[in-house]
Amino acid sequence: MSHGLKPCVFACTLTFAVGMVSGCANPLSGSGAIQITPTASLLSPGQTLQFKAITDLPKVPPFLWQVNGIVGGSPSVGTITAEGLYTAPSTPTVQQQVQIGVRDQLVSATVALFDPFHPSPGSVGATQNPLVATYTISIPLGASVRVHFGADTSYGLSSSAVPSPALGGAVTVLVAGMRASTSYHMQGVIKLMDGSQVTDVDHTFTTGAIPTDSLPSIRTQVTGVGTPSSGVELLSLVPLGSGGSGNLLSAVATDLAGNVIWYYDLPVGAYVEPIKPLPNGHMLMVTLGSVNDIREIDLAGKLINQITLSSIAESLTHVASFQNAVWGGLNHDVLVLPNGPLILLASIGETINDEPGIPSGTVVTGNALIDWDPRLAAVWTWSTFDHLDLAHAPYGISDWTHGNAVIYSPDDGNLLFSMRNQNWIVKINYQDGTGDGSILWRFGPGGDFSLPGQEAPVEWNYGQHYPTIQSATSSGIFSLMFFDNGNGRLMDSSDDVCGSAGVGACYSSVPIFELNEYTKTGTALWVDNLSPAYSTCCGDALVLPNGNVEFDIAIDASSPNSSIEEVTQTQTPELIWKMDIQGQLAYRGFRIPSLYPGQVWPAYAENNLRRADIRPRIQRRPNP
Repeated sequence: MSHGLKPCVFACTLTFAVGMVSGCANPLSGSGAIQITPTASLLSPGQTLQFKAITDLPKVPPFLWQVNGIVGGSPSVGTITAEGLYTAPSTPTVQQQVQIGVRDQLVSATVALFDPFHPSPGSVGATQNPLVATYTISIPLGASVRVHFGADTSYGLSSSAVPSPALGGAVTVLVAGMRASTSYHMQGVIKLMDGSQVTDVDHTFTTGAIPTDSLPSIRTQVTGVGTPSSGVELLSLVPLGSGGSGNLLSAVATDLAGNVIWYYDLPVGAYVEPIKPLPNGHMLMVTLGSVNDIREIDLAGKLINQITLSSIAESLTHVASFQNAVWGGLNHDVLVLPNGPLILLASIGETINDEPGIPSGTVVTGNALIDWDPRLAAVWTWSTFDHLDLAHAPYGISDWTHGNAVIYSPDDGNLLFSMRNQNWIVKINYQDGTGDGSILWRFGPGGDFSLPGQEAPVEWNYGQHYPTIQSATSSGIFSLMFFDNGNGRLMDSSDDVCGSAGVGACYSSVPIFELNEYTKTGTALWVDNLSPAYSTCCGDALVLPNGNVEFDIAIDASSPNSSIEEVTQTQTPELIWKMDIQGQLAYRGFRIPSLYPGQVWPAYAENNLRRADIRPRIQRRPNP
């Protein structure tokens, strides 16, 4: 039987019109109303709760508080002081709930009593997502509950803890991270205010099926060289070619065996670029294709918040930099700032008429960054047209900048912005919304930094994606990692371009640089040369908790497939784990600890990781 709060004798917000009730001894004079708050609660043994009697009468004598009709209460039903402070019985009793009232008044409030030795079982139900269940259970004031789940009663996975409502009551936990068409066991564990724990009975839930024509083609392997880092893969999959990818899922999480354990069902023709987990347990994504917006969803797929391009454009009609802009859409990234607001990334076009070397009337596409506070709309803006020189266009002027990632520098409150078609990562004077937007430095060929002679120009970044800060500091001297796509890489001191006759082939790499903002120098601390792999777009790279490096080769020039690899961060990197994706491009694919904030899911035995012989990438150059 589900343990919920039983209804009050009277409605929870009932007011009592004193003058309209006959036959009641009423010490109050005049007409008025009385109400007891709070109206309903759920308490553990010994917990206290303050009650108040509210009335609009001008003169009120002291209230005589009572529990179940007993003035002052009793040890078996709980006691209440003359000031309305109720204390639940110190040990569980046969009472499941009690009524808090004032003598000679008909209004009352209900206190449900939680029995930690015989808790009312929770209940499990389905959601609109066949891989996500609801687990509902009533918990007392100040408690929290998390759900353990797995293929058997050893469980192995856990959700985050969900706190009780302010006064206790029913809590629903979304349980996600399960494979399709599989039976799971799950059990809620309640943590009370005193630190003790109460365990619910075991429940079972069978997940639904995913339509076969929606499943991405994913295969994973391990080499046996080492153990993959813990966590799951979060994928942003994009259609390949003009024919698209039909109904294939785009926003997907898999276990390390490649089984889909979560997804978001987008409208037909839509895909995500990218998707990110939020600190509150929701997912944030930029959608493209048939829809273009930024949306926040819960794990069941319920839409929580949505930002449309039209709302952004409308909020910027008064900003001079955007009055003549042609909005090209939200794309490539969205940044969640530490204090809550978002930095949005959009494409904007401007018609150029008076720029030397550019035909009059040419439409140039650049980028805008918008600091978006949901309460205040746009509160800070930045445009490439205000801060970059149109003469710097390594890949041409039409798609001039092609921004693809923005990250926050906590040490100085500034922003790092990656622009693929500038071959630059720049630091922008943001200063937590008070900066003037000026570019503090540009990292890349032709920028403000220099590399040691033996590293330049071949180790510069070309068409890079997804920078991440890998050191405890983010300014002064710090470490920066990114996926270096290698588009148009200069191969030698003569600036010969990769792929040219007599010059080596283009290739991608994953470097970690130490940047010195004082001397404007960069030094490669570690580089994984991915040759012959050459991803002409997209991709990402990050250091995993076990020290290994994972990167996404989004589209190899020699193959239409994407691959995500985990390698050792050693002089000669060794392959640990590999995921191959066919028929879709993995715009981003990276390891996250789990689907829940604060929870780390291990690469446990249920994953059935397949060992296979994987040939190492050939022509790998030694790292510096």
